[in-house]
Amino acid sequence: MIESLLVANRGEIACRVFRTCRDRGIATVAVHSDADAGALHVREADAAVRLPGAAPADTYLRGDLIVKAALAAGADAVHPGYGFLSENAEFARAVLDAGLVWVGPPPGAIEAMASKTRAKELMAAAGVPLLAPVDPATATGADLPLLLKAAAGGGGRGMRIVRELAVLDEELKAASAEAASAFGDGEVFAEPYVEHGRHVEVQILADAHGTVWALGTRDCSLQRRHQKVIEESPAPGLPDELRAVLCEAAVAAARAVGYRGTGTVEFLLSPQGRPYFLEMNTRLQVEHPVTEEVFGLDLVALQLAVAEGAALPAEPPAAHGHAVEARLYAEDPAAGWAPQTGRLHALEVPGAGGEAPGDTSRLVPGAASGLVPVGPSAPRLRVDTGYAHGDTIGVHYDALLAKVIAWAPTRAEALRALRHALRRARVHGPGTNRELLVRSLGHPDVVDGRFDTGFYERHLDALTAPAPGERHAAVAAALADAAARATGDTLPARLGGWRNMAAPAQRKTYGEHEVRYRATRDGFVVEAVEAVEADEVRVVALSPHRVSLEIGGVVRHFDVRTYGDEVHVDSAGGAYRLIARPRFSETGHRPPPGSLLAPMPGTVVRLAAGLAEGARVTAGQPLIWLEAMKMEHRVTAPASGTLTALHAAPGRQVEVGALLAVVQDAQDAQEESSP
Repeated sequence: MIESLLVANRGEIACRVFRTCRDRGIATVAVHSDADAGALHVREADAAVRLPGAAPADTYLRGDLIVKAALAAGADAVHPGYGFLSENAEFARAVLDAGLVWVGPPPGAIEAMASKTRAKELMAAAGVPLLAPVDPATATGADLPLLLKAAAGGGGRGMRIVRELAVLDEELKAASAEAASAFGDGEVFAEPYVEHGRHVEVQILADAHGTVWALGTRDCSLQRRHQKVIEESPAPGLPDELRAVLCEAAVAAARAVGYRGTGTVEFLLSPQGRPYFLEMNTRLQVEHPVTEEVFGLDLVALQLAVAEGAALPAEPPAAHGHAVEARLYAEDPAAGWAPQTGRLHALEVPGAGGEAPGDTSRLVPGAASGLVPVGPSAPRLRVDTGYAHGDTIGVHYDALLAKVIAWAPTRAEALRALRHALRRARVHGPGTNRELLVRSLGHPDVVDGRFDTGFYERHLDALTAPAPGERHAAVAAALADAAARATGDTLPARLGGWRNMAAPAQRKTYGEHEVRYRATRDGFVVEAVEAVEADEVRVVALSPHRVSLEIGGVVRHFDVRTYGDEVHVDSAGGAYRLIARPRFSETGHRPPPGSLLAPMPGTVVRLAAGLAEGARVTAGQPLIWLEAMKMEHRVTAPASGTLTALHAAPGRQVEVGALLAVVQDAQDAQEESSP
């Protein structure tokens, strides 16, 4: 029996495993980098061991240090979580060689699936349908589009779509460099890219006694940069025959490698419904909660039981209802999904719990009697996170803040419950993709189940357009600020509406919205706000943290919280993050024209080949690659011209706004040389 467990991971997944351990009476041990010394997973563990440094290569990817930490803390088992070393066969062997229990599949199974090229060979022998690889050296226009993929690792790293043969060599080199940086293995292969395909996967669970469960399907087609954003179970709109084919193929894949534990077999579905094997992830997936909610299982508890040698029942429980998960990221979708950093002031989802799924009111694992059926339940919400208010989101790791999961008897109810929960959530701090998630869950293609992996490429502009209610949020923010500066906690409810006043007004600017208001004996009167339509807006009630406005005859309430220059306004119609602009523009140093500034804090991972001062560059040419929060971002030339300064160097840590390089525009250079 496992008495003490070390989780060789961080953040949300470490906290998730710890919750199940507490329920099962297992002591917990965390490991942490210096950057994570005060992180939530460290605070929740019974004991913690420091891994000196901050970069993953120095900390969470150091299997030798993690094994030493487990032995030093008296742990008798190691759970790898997902990412980092979770699919590293050498690490699994090191854990076993140290006399510890490995909560994962046999190293041989990991090894068999570690290389996607080798995995495809095994799957072909097992009769699993797959796409035939393409040799890049002999590829022709008839083979396009191609998908380049890293043979090792996952998460979209080292992946490129190639639609023109002219850029194939360049993209191969870039994909190989990214794969080598992320996984220590630069092998890349090519296969046909299926346009308008769906990403569907099957959760498997296998014990050491020959039983393999296929726990239904998940649809993970809503992706950005080949990384999942919204997932659901079961995958909508699949014929029963196709579901059976997918589950049978997943079981065959597991048996082909002697699998044990939890894993996922991923497939690509063509628009015609033909399935193709993509890969097998030999660890717990980020999206595992939707399967837990539908089947009423605690997959982590079952992982632990299988690792202890327990046998699964012959058949899995029946599925009930529908579950949808949304990944809340600290990122700006409108700015190329750029990661956002800073202090998290609040993270609250009304009506949601963060408990391990053993407390669901459908099916729960029983110690001796297997699965105990319990009656059906109303829609429920769940939040899995590795952050709490006051924590800081840094640049070293993934931008995932939390996963919000909704279960309901039907898909329509689950989508509605999740959308409502995200809209009402209080997420104060760095910018997030929350509004994108809300709009996605209400998009007709998503509601009707008519989507594929290209959804965000087609709809991103519409999904990230400025929210129409932002101008009213700016009014609420300005009035709340005025109330906070006024004498007393609240102001009279009977206040004026929009009107023209001759007297000077106070001004407050949030982004592009300048609000003008002034105080009267009866309270504050708003004179105007930039871009506001001519509908009458009347102040109904006002306090430093809550503002009620009558807009077009309807009273709406706004909750306002201010953190320095950052203001968060929450309402039933949406949530808004506003930045207060200074009243007077600053006259500090401005970067020279043509400056390439770091769009985010991160690490310079590489430069374009031969890039040096004096080099000629063309508009849009990738020059510098930054890595932040496990994502790679390209900085491109703003115009054709000459590189007159280069401050970036591989390995250099940069802050947002740091000057990376300067490109002198060809036209400007010509004007400067003219008499």
